[in-house]
Amino acid sequence: MMNKIPEWLAGNWIEVLAVLISLTYIILSVRQIIWLWLFGLISAVLYSWIYYDSGFYAGMSLQGYYIFISIYGWIIWSRGKGTQSGAGELRVRHLNYKMGSILGSVWLILWLVIAIILNRWTDSTIPVWDALTTAGGIVATWMLARKILETWVLWIFVDSVSVVLYVWKGLYPTTILFLVYIIMAIVGYREWKRTLART
Repeated sequence: MMNKIPEWLAGNWIEVLAVLISLTYIILSVRQIIWLWLFGLISAVLYSWIYYDSGFYAGMSLQGYYIFISIYGWIIWSRGKGTQSGAGELRVRHLNYKMGSILGSVWLILWLVIAIILNRWTDSTIPVWDALTTAGGIVATWMLARKILETWVLWIFVDSVSVVLYVWKGLYPTTILFLVYIIMAIVGYREWKRTLART
């Protein structure tokens, strides 16, 4: 059994590295440290390959969005856009009804469009579920870039569905990562809520 661990690591080193980088990303997200966006970008590049290799085509495409949103998030967080003066630290805020309605509609439309694309033009075995988590990830990451508290609630849902999919696909290191993501999303919600209460 112990002999198989180095063999397994050698065959799965990209996924293990992606998991470690992604853990760093989520910890920095909870702590609101801007370097999270650099780790998010590196993680996205690694997971592009992993998802391609596993047939998660929507998940793979999502990594291109994560690369873009990592750059966007870095700019927004470093310039303090969204603050009253446009400068200084971007503050945590609540999702208002209007923005919630828009984001909910965007999620549903993306889910439908991605599911149709996966169903018609790929050999995806899980087009509806892959589309659901991909659309949710797009919306949740945008909310993270804008420091909207409820991003963590959406991440709890998306990560929970993802855990089931990754177990089914045999991506066990990624399954463990997403279980940690669920825990960290709960912690993130509590930490960001405390930060919001102090402002």
